Amino acid sequence: MSRDNWERLVVAVLRKEKDREIARAPSLDPSDVSSRPSFSESASAPSMDLSNVSFRLSFRSISSYVNSRSTLSSPRHEHKPVSLPQGKKNAWYRLRKQPVQFFDVRAEEDPQVHLGQLKRFYLGELQVATNNFSNKNILNRGGFGKVYKGRLADGSLVAVKRLKELLTANGALGFQTEVEMISMAVHRNLLRLRGFCMTPTERMLVYPYMANGSVASCLRERSESQTPLDWTIRKRVALEAARALAYLHDYCDPKIIHRDVKAAKILLDENFETVVGGFRLAKLMDCRDTEVTTAVIGTIGHIAPEYLSTGKCSAKTDVFGYGAMLLELITGQRVSDLARLASNDDVMLLDWVKELLKQKKLETLVDADLQGNYIEEEMEQLIQVALLCTQSSPTGRPKMSDVVRMLEGDGLAKKWEEWQKEEMLRQELNPNYHPNTGWTIPDSISDVRPDEL
Repeated sequence: MSRDNWERLVVAVLRKEKDREIARAPSLDPSDVSSRPSFSESASAPSMDLSNVSFRLSFRSISSYVNSRSTLSSPRHEHKPVSLPQGKKNAWYRLRKQPVQFFDVRAEEDPQVHLGQLKRFYLGELQVATNNFSNKNILNRGGFGKVYKGRLADGSLVAVKRLKELLTANGALGFQTEVEMISMAVHRNLLRLRGFCMTPTERMLVYPYMANGSVASCLRERSESQTPLDWTIRKRVALEAARALAYLHDYCDPKIIHRDVKAAKILLDENFETVVGGFRLAKLMDCRDTEVTTAVIGTIGHIAPEYLSTGKCSAKTDVFGYGAMLLELITGQRVSDLARLASNDDVMLLDWVKELLKQKKLETLVDADLQGNYIEEEMEQLIQVALLCTQSSPTGRPKMSDVVRMLEGDGLAKKWEEWQKEEMLRQELNPNYHPNTGWTIPDSISDVRPDEL
């Protein structure tokens, strides 16, 4: 190696060592700044004269530098070769990242970790808020666990959902699903999540307290001092729930299928404004898809026939559940109880409802708690919407956005007339045709879990 090349190499090594010393040096004292040469002075300093420098650098230092330059490796980041499986030395492998988990395990211990913008509650906060999860504060209970009424330190009322399946895959999935769905869907008629609590043994969700409970409780479990839902509120529930579902189907990306629409999942705040909740069974669906195949799950009487028989659910599955919910609003009874009542007359439920509508025997169908205080024409229209939504064929059911328009007074009469003509034509072409042969309410099904959330 010539002396010129040697000198250039030594200068490079010296500079590298100097950089390391600077990096290891303590922070600069501001008082020393004035005593140090300025940048301009340093720039104009004479170049280094190496003629009289005594070179004492070891060969190891030089070779280490040369090797580091040739391999382009950093002394702080060691790059280890990837070993390929035996017999696959000449194959290219796609190195895949580990799947990203929705919840970081460390979040259980780190109070600063938040799921998005959601507030993280400490377990102690919720214990105090619910009086240590007192049975006196239980608002609801079901397959998921229990819901407790609580009062936070700031005085606000909340509903704390305490999941009981926390150590099972279903429990973890239900917790994740509910958080994902509610965080993704933002609408005035959809339940919002205030926060969550995660510990190694607990999973809890914190919601605003709904002063008037669920529609189901108002219809069937109200106290003697509580007034029944009047006709105005029932109409409002029908419209606002339809708007919420239309939002999930048409304005979310990916769209969301609720899969368990019923009166028990529709809540009422202090002003009786409708809030749709119960997203634990909800399913995301790509906007390019029209249906998705899943395990059949939901509540008996609200599960669409095609979902029950094939496991394929779609937005039209929710439309069916919504129609069944309308029957709850109209009659005040569970759909399963209505089906048994109809079977006493040896007819299918929807045929029974349709015949009562045709004969204008609304008093047989309408909730006695209304005491006749409703507008007959509006009641007939709501029954018509319920029948259109609960057709056995999913293609015949309207979209939820169409339901909203019909409830707002646009297009129901035309749609009802068209449906009646189609039914008459089918019966003429096929005398054995029965429009609701697929609409059944089984007493028990092995792969269906009726969740009352």
